[in-house]
Amino acid sequence: MKKATVQKHKKIVNGIMHYIYKYIDTHITLDELSEMTRTSKYHMLRIFREEFGENIYETIKETRLKKASTLLLTNKNSTITDVAKMCGYTSHGAFIRVFKQRFGMTPTAWRTGGYQNFLHFSKAGAFTKSKPRIVKFGGKRVSYIRHKGYDDSLHDVWVKLESWLLVNGTSEYERIGFYHDIPLITPPQKCKHTAGVIVKSELPGGPFPEFEMPEGVYAKFAFKGTHEAFLEFINRIHFIWLIESGYETTPEPSFAIFHNNPFAQKEGVFEADYYLSITL
Repeated sequence: MKKATVQKHKKIVNGIMHYIYKYIDTHITLDELSEMTRTSKYHMLRIFREEFGENIYETIKETRLKKASTLLLTNKNSTITDVAKMCGYTSHGAFIRVFKQRFGMTPTAWRTGGYQNFLHFSKAGAFTKSKPRIVKFGGKRVSYIRHKGYDDSLHDVWVKLESWLLVNGTSEYERIGFYHDIPLITPPQKCKHTAGVIVKSELPGGPFPEFEMPEGVYAKFAFKGTHEAFLEFINRIHFIWLIESGYETTPEPSFAIFHNNPFAQKEGVFEADYYLSITL
């Protein structure tokens, strides 16, 4: 397959995933995805499966349910119907049915302790880090690569992004990573991640897709440590700080601004600011 075709297919798949994450609280159809990508439904479905290794229908469903499984625990003041609507389910009964098919229990059972059978990290302990700052962030243009797995395989993703910047003579940029899944519930190797760069100057069209971050209000946390400690840090923010804070989160993914490359430092120690979308 020609290089230009490969890049075109990747951009189509990335565009679909961005659309799913952006409009997860709405009913998403193949017709609108086909129109957005300017591709026939047949070719869109084929390209998505070839490039992403998943079916679009199942990807939308899994994205909704993983988001719901987190919101049920963190947004204690939201009803099950509220959570269902935030994740694109207009029918309370349909949400309960598909949730039970996926997790083997109802949302109520999940919320009242059933989730503990799915934990991949310890939930014990207290959140002892400094209090976050509440800030507004967004309106940034991001060039990115999607990746599955919160692990050392991310190293190659960052190398590709930074190699592209070096080729274009760009030294002023910020590293940003989007966390679509919370590793407390989803195994880290199956978590979906978007590695990106915010470039401060204009660049010629590159091999990576772009999107503009919407503005939002975030709780901003400072971190210094290893990648494994960072995953624990994320879990505690969501499942200890957020629950105790009086805030709730939104379907927007959390993200980190890295002050250095998290996979290229001695002993894996890095510094970052972690942003969690919040609402009252």
